[in-house]
Amino acid sequence: MTFHIITIFPHIFDSYFNESILKRALTNKLITIKIHNLRDWTTDKHQTVDDAPFGGGAGLVMKIEPLYKALRDITPLAKGGRGVKTILLSAKGKTWNQRLAKSHSQLKNIILICGRYEGVDERITKFIDEEISIGDYILTGGEIGALAIIDSITRLLPGALGNADSAKYESHSTAGVLEHPHYTRPEIFTATPLIKGGRGVKSYRVPKVLLSGNHKKIADWRAKKSKRLHPL
Repeated sequence: MTFHIITIFPHIFDSYFNESILKRALTNKLITIKIHNLRDWTTDKHQTVDDAPFGGGAGLVMKIEPLYKALRDITPLAKGGRGVKTILLSAKGKTWNQRLAKSHSQLKNIILICGRYEGVDERITKFIDEEISIGDYILTGGEIGALAIIDSITRLLPGALGNADSAKYESHSTAGVLEHPHYTRPEIFTATPLIKGGRGVKSYRVPKVLLSGNHKKIADWRAKKSKRLHPL
């Protein structure tokens, strides 16, 4: 799978893509990431990508011309493989979730446009497939959203995780279900409470059922402890 990222801050991704699962996925050629600097499609000496909004108001708006030119040049490259979708990271887009991550993991190419400032000239919607938000709050730009989308999709690709069951049984693998609690060594952890006025030493034990070796009882406990989310 190939991800194309259109951004005005191309180096903002360097650290994250060079660590952990994403680095391994890149090394093993499970994914390809191509970062495109939007300023490369500007024509003035200042490489301007934004301007004041028509009608007045605070802030700046990303211009349509460089975005259109970038898509014009990048989309044919992406369409060299089957299945391509162009996404604008936008506060008014539909909220990204695990179901969308699964469906998008079947694509071969995704183009991610990282918005900035007050937003993007609305005419860009004529040249994209969908708008995506990662939550009901405002970020400085779409780069964090692009990272979240790439990370959540990559985890679902065969061979991306060390253990294929990791993606099968984690939170949101089943819609509306959060994973059960996890414990590891030591079996008994002794410490002073970290609350104001906390005194004495307390012992915190792993649930006995997890130490029993009885796989059915463990499975039943985990099922019981998994949380079902309810709509607001």
